[in-house]
Amino acid sequence: MKATGIVRRIDDLGRVVIPKEIRRRLRIRENDPLEIFVDSSDGIIFKKYSPIFGLGDQFPEYAAALHRSLGCSVLICDRDIILAAAGSNKNHYMEKAIHADIEKVIVDRSTAVCQNKDVLNIITESDNAGHALQIIAPIWTDGDPVGAIILLSGEPKAELLEHGPKSAEMMAGLLSRLMSD
Repeated sequence: MKATGIVRRIDDLGRVVIPKEIRRRLRIRENDPLEIFVDSSDGIIFKKYSPIFGLGDQFPEYAAALHRSLGCSVLICDRDIILAAAGSNKNHYMEKAIHADIEKVIVDRSTAVCQNKDVLNIITESDNAGHALQIIAPIWTDGDPVGAIILLSGEPKAELLEHGPKSAEMMAGLLSRLMSD
């Protein structure tokens, strides 16, 4: 565990302020849930909670199924990083931080279809590696936006434009229901 050199006191209500520098580095925003653990040496660990992370072992299978069905690259992310990828360049995206453009789509809660010059950056590194079409379907659970299904294609295929948005929304709905159960 890395020491930060920052000391905070607990107030009379048991609260402690997490310093701005740490919140910014870990992308912790106001109202983000945190899990609290006690480690073996009685240390307290705060970890950013992601309800989508509980299904992590199954994400590669869901991404691969969509990839086989639609013939495009598929990414599954939470509000911070890419959790699963299938298709071309999948290793380029795995475990990379998502770009603010994608987070905005997730928070807006409506499916976005972006083509040609309107494509968004997927990860914080500049990456529009030849994507002419992007379909981004937000995942939310219990009213909270938690992630997205992202479909990527090098060309705007008519069949992907026709079936992609509904397919991504159906997968997002399935993941949402699995997290609610």
